[in-house]
Amino acid sequence: MFNFFRRTQLSDRQERAVERTLQQIRAQRRARFRILACIDGTDESYEAVRMAARLAPTDDCDIIVLYVRPTDQGLWSGGLQVKLARQNMLEAGFDLPGIRDLKRALDVLKEEGIDAESWPTEIGHQDAWDAAGDNKVEYKSPKGRNVVLKLKTSPDIASGILDQYELGPYNLMILGEPSRWRGNFKAVFGSGIVQQVTMLSPCSALVAREGSAKKRGFFICTDGTSRSMQAVRRSAVLAQAVGEPITLFSVATSEAGRGAAEENVENARALLKAIGIKAAEIRVSIGKPASEIIAAGSDYRIIVVTDEGRSTWQRLLRGSVAYDVVRGARTCVLDVR
Repeated sequence: MFNFFRRTQLSDRQERAVERTLQQIRAQRRARFRILACIDGTDESYEAVRMAARLAPTDDCDIIVLYVRPTDQGLWSGGLQVKLARQNMLEAGFDLPGIRDLKRALDVLKEEGIDAESWPTEIGHQDAWDAAGDNKVEYKSPKGRNVVLKLKTSPDIASGILDQYELGPYNLMILGEPSRWRGNFKAVFGSGIVQQVTMLSPCSALVAREGSAKKRGFFICTDGTSRSMQAVRRSAVLAQAVGEPITLFSVATSEAGRGAAEENVENARALLKAIGIKAAEIRVSIGKPASEIIAAGSDYRIIVVTDEGRSTWQRLLRGSVAYDVVRGARTCVLDVR
């Protein structure tokens, strides 16, 4: 009996020690700007990696490249099961889906000026859904920047991406544009990985589109609400950090609302001026908000919209301007949360 209580006390102390360690890690991560770039091996998904590199120009920014591999029962056969259980997949050099794609992501980062392969590395493995488990390689630069390649196993890819946020936290999640967009109901109930993640992400989400590199500027939209003004401030700080000019934009649904729209952009400009950021241009338009934003903003590198904070059901029933812009724009869209 004494041994039982002793083991229980020891176990409790170990759990508390682990929890304290995790809290310390999360506190350290909150002090940094952390980007989660999600890839699936398609050319479009590597736009997420390129955009991550461009939005993380300084050494206090970390980039985590994630590939979620569906649970593969084929890995449970023969000697491969034993090898996978004993060795990190990324370290072992197996030519399997996800590994070659993460290695390609390193090449993309190098093209963008981040040569992570030359940095010291740490290898990590964690048991998960099958013998392969979750694997990562962490590259640490001498100046403190981290680049992580993460191969995660999950029965469902969208859920795997969203679960990864809980291991973060992250300031921004970036995904490449899907080959096609589905209806809202299908996006929620099992179809459309990018749509599911964009709708359900706890942090700001950006959909990266090819061709945006040839464009310039953050096209920041505001409706005058407190939530929107917070998004203006946060996205403007990011725009300044990466050297992009800022255009402030507001839409009135009718001519009678033009004055309010003009006041929205003037208030946003004053807010940025107060923190030392200059807006290059302010614009207003009349019409349906999503359509006007898409028409006016697709010539810029990034359109910034504010998530309305609605639940999934509210978004389905009442619609969402932010989500309509994410789907319909012809450039990158940042949905701020």
